Amino acid sequence: MKIVTAEEMRAIDRATTEKYGIPSLTLMENAGAAVAEFAQKHFDFSSVCAVCGKGNNGGDGFVAARKLHELGEKVSVIVLAKSAEELRGDAAEMFKKLPVSALWVADEKDFSKSEVEEALNSDLILDAILGTGFKPPLKGIAEKAIIRLNKVTGWVLSVDLPSGVDADATEKPFDYSSSVHADAIISFTAPKSVLVFADLTDGPVAIANIGSPVKLVAQHASSRQDVVTSADVQALALQRRPDAHKGDFGHVLVIGGSVGKSGAPAMAGLAALRTGAGLVTVASPKSVRNAVAASAPELMTEQLEETADGTVSILALARREQLLKGKTVVALGPGLSQNEETAEFIRDFVSICTTSLVIDADGINAFAGHGEEIQPDADDHSFRVLTPHPGEMSRLIGSSIPAIQANRIGAARRAAELTRACVVLKGHRTVIASPHGHVWINLTGNPGMAKGGSGDVLTGIVAAVLAQRPLHGVSVGWRPGDDPEGKKIKELVKRSDPEMADVTAEKIAVKVREARDLMAALGVARAVYLHGLAGDIAASLYGQQSMIATDIINCLGEAFAVCEEESHSKFAYLQR
Repeated sequence: MKIVTAEEMRAIDRATTEKYGIPSLTLMENAGAAVAEFAQKHFDFSSVCAVCGKGNNGGDGFVAARKLHELGEKVSVIVLAKSAEELRGDAAEMFKKLPVSALWVADEKDFSKSEVEEALNSDLILDAILGTGFKPPLKGIAEKAIIRLNKVTGWVLSVDLPSGVDADATEKPFDYSSSVHADAIISFTAPKSVLVFADLTDGPVAIANIGSPVKLVAQHASSRQDVVTSADVQALALQRRPDAHKGDFGHVLVIGGSVGKSGAPAMAGLAALRTGAGLVTVASPKSVRNAVAASAPELMTEQLEETADGTVSILALARREQLLKGKTVVALGPGLSQNEETAEFIRDFVSICTTSLVIDADGINAFAGHGEEIQPDADDHSFRVLTPHPGEMSRLIGSSIPAIQANRIGAARRAAELTRACVVLKGHRTVIASPHGHVWINLTGNPGMAKGGSGDVLTGIVAAVLAQRPLHGVSVGWRPGDDPEGKKIKELVKRSDPEMADVTAEKIAVKVREARDLMAALGVARAVYLHGLAGDIAASLYGQQSMIATDIINCLGEAFAVCEEESHSKFAYLQR
């Protein structure tokens, strides 16, 4: 789901009406209906008060109030104006349909009126004062209303955005009292930056499609940044045919482990199985192979030559062909240690591996300061994924952790360009950067996952998702678009110049490769979302303090079920 700016959102609304003929009043009607439905889904209330501004945000509030009144709720409406003559555009039209009399508040002293105070004591307050079009600073009666709303005892549901926040901001307002403290947020069409990057509420945040075509959003969004949603996950879900067999769902090879760290590859392997991989083999030093095998009977195991420290030896490379035979994806790194001989094994293995790779933990550390060595050869059509936390990223690209955290998207893109791999920069708001510059932001997950083993679980999930949709043998088509490069290729094809045939073929091959990489990166984003969602479910069951990494594995089934259920909902959740 594309992230848009306030200006892009206005352009999308205009184009929806002008190009597709959907009246703006219809969009407002749909928005208000979504607010009413969201309110009933998430709050238990017997009385509701809509506090509405003069513009379109207020119009959404008028519609929501009408819809809730039709559903039998006790409804009151406060309008921040002297009279209906001050209302503008569609909001004025929707006000005419209100089934209840409005309470007018044009001055701070009006909040002291008994009927206004009674309305503000409702169980639920709809904050419909200011929306996406607002730019700081606050002024006038809106500022006074926000201060008053932050003192109510009922729940507060913000419509579009909490009033007082800038849609294009990436942090909470510096003065927290200058915006509404929402218990939930329901927005429309596409997420705005502030909903993605600023922690505005602990409650649910969702986007409702109110009628704008999805392709229109894609045309106007310029940032090449998306939010991963359950709908994205479900869109890539693999349907299992009745006659399916284990060979249809890929064979993951996990290379990891060392003495004292047998759990890491075992958890990666188990996570891969829970995510749907048909077969999983864990290859580990012979001293820990039995421990891995004992962790789960479903895992197959291979023993590798080891060093005196019980880590993988460079001698294990002699069996690389046997290890890779029949494997779809390799997960390399969990528990391998930073032994220098093992690091040499990792570098040599990556240099000759033409199977898709997920490189994590000590697999990444082996390339500290030499990320360019991770790049696949020009004729290697496999896909590579790195899953660093900020410390591993710091070592990989030679940047400080504070600098990385200050610009997580920039750091992920830089690493993806350096390594020509898909980079998953773990942490709060995990960033997934494709080799070609596209970025996804993941909003699932919680601090309870900040425990040993969570990253190993993610590695297994990513590997399994890629294994079930392998790149090898898959035909990917591409049609020239209206982008500059697409227009150039169209012109070359149209000219049918024999001397330019090779150039044209090469340009098309590059575009096909980009399309294949994009599909694989989407799969990685899906895996990251599932990992975080399973962690959220685990936190709800055991608490953030008590949950452990294997709880995430055990909650994957419910995470899949949530994605399937939400795919039928009109709400796309950024936060639950």
